[in-house]
Amino acid sequence: MTGHSLPVPARRTPLPTFGVRGLSRRGLTLELIDTHCHLDIFAFKERLPQLLADARQAGVAKIILPGVDRDGWERIISLSRLEGGLYAAPGLHPMYLSHHHRRHLQELETLAAGGGIVAIGEIGLDYHVEGLDKGVQQELFEKQLKIADTAGLPVLLHVRKAHDQVLATLRRKKFSRGGIVHAFNGSLQQAEQFIHLGFVISICGTITYDRAQRIRKIAALLPPETLVIETDAPDIPLAGHRGEDNLPQYLPEVLSTLANLRNESIGAVARYTTANAKRILALND
Repeated sequence: MTGHSLPVPARRTPLPTFGVRGLSRRGLTLELIDTHCHLDIFAFKERLPQLLADARQAGVAKIILPGVDRDGWERIISLSRLEGGLYAAPGLHPMYLSHHHRRHLQELETLAAGGGIVAIGEIGLDYHVEGLDKGVQQELFEKQLKIADTAGLPVLLHVRKAHDQVLATLRRKKFSRGGIVHAFNGSLQQAEQFIHLGFVISICGTITYDRAQRIRKIAALLPPETLVIETDAPDIPLAGHRGEDNLPQYLPEVLSTLANLRNESIGAVARYTTANAKRILALND
């Protein structure tokens, strides 16, 4: 999440079945996993049934729902319980420090110990936004790493202009559960360091922009077993959808661009990015 308004409670309504069917595209049956999508956000709440139906039709079989603050956890967990193919990853986002309290860490610890979630996220450090206390961010990040480690869960990392600091923290804390570096925007060397620590690199709609040469090169060079894909919907709109909300149904466009950059078939990239997401998040069909 790159800074959208905080979500508000979504109305609880019956949702369409969200099975692993996929759409036959170019003779392929896609089974994609959107590893980062804010379906619970206020902009989507009235459109949720149609968004899910459209995503399913596009071949998006599973969607990971990251949390950003305590108020949002109930929404993402309720969605994951109501609907097959949706998975909750509650966490305390570094951009919303004023919304977090120490008791929320205790609640997150209890929630993680109880099962039913696939990761702690999104958590990390954000040095891009001015005015965010770096010391408070660091403390919050470290405490959530400990919660994830104790619960045996991976983490979804939010990192902006703080890749070296996050890497140093992971090493110092000896965090070994791995996870996903969401919407990666660092260097090739930093990506390789995250991979060495057991993380996979998530590729989003940024690669659809010709000017995004660094991430396009990184996406082309990294080994297949290190990559997953995401939308970060409703943020990070794709080049073909500027000025619009990003949607989970656009994930195949990320996939297609990634396949072109790597000179690989869409089917091959779909298979290994899905397998990587299942492995790192322990998703069982």
